Amino acid sequence: MGVTDVLKIAVPNKGALAENAAGMLKAAGYHQRRDLKDLIQIDEANGIEFYYLRPRDIAVYVGEGTLDLGITGRDMLLESSANASEILALGFGGTRFRFARPVGSDIDPDNLEGERIATSYPGLVRRYLDLKGTSARLIGLDGAVESAIRLGVADMIADVVETGSTLKKAGLEVFGEVLLESEAILIEGNDHEPTPAMDLLLARLHGVMVARDYVLVDFDAPEDCLEATTALAPGLEGPTVSPLAKPGWVAVRTLVPRQGHQALMDELSLAGARAILVTQVSAARL
Repeated sequence: MGVTDVLKIAVPNKGALAENAAGMLKAAGYHQRRDLKDLIQIDEANGIEFYYLRPRDIAVYVGEGTLDLGITGRDMLLESSANASEILALGFGGTRFRFARPVGSDIDPDNLEGERIATSYPGLVRRYLDLKGTSARLIGLDGAVESAIRLGVADMIADVVETGSTLKKAGLEVFGEVLLESEAILIEGNDHEPTPAMDLLLARLHGVMVARDYVLVDFDAPEDCLEATTALAPGLEGPTVSPLAKPGWVAVRTLVPRQGHQALMDELSLAGARAILVTQVSAARL
């Protein structure tokens, strides 16, 4: 792979997305930095350069074509209005973007006309209000918007909500509909052309995500119980069945959803399966 073919990817340098993003890339077979102070990690074996940047800036770099791909939050992509698009939801860093008001307030979610809304995401909130045909005054703040109401700067806030505990401590409550369901996403510039390295990256990330959703189940079963046991665990394309040295018995291997696999083991045992083993899957291609 030539120098011009190197894929340049932006990765969050800190915050809630950083650790999970690095862990997912490492599970996909890519080298990640060992020192958190490093700003660049070159993975020569895979022809990729990773750049560790502020999550809020990543969409800008990708949209401008400086970098090919990036991992950031859906909320940050929309806030940036960058010339970039989501190509893959990564399944971690899930948050909701909500309105919040003082507990007991009578602010009407269907009528926000004239209300002062403090937020760190004025672009995202303005887009939502425009879609609703509502006019409100936006107060742009760089974080810690919960204090805006207490200090008399705003009547309500719009912010990322994970557990809601921070809002409760500030005497606030969420209200109205969810403005946005956000999570970590892989983005590319709208003018970016696909490359083999990019296709490989997507395939590997898909494999890691599949591995997190499934486990491998092995068990032995009498042949007269095979139909009942495989009906419980049919796998994706069908189970692998092999004869055992013990006459009348077979070994079965199948891929099943991780969620609920303990209950499945109980059902398989009741159906006649024995020596039931569950193995974690680190990567997959389906």
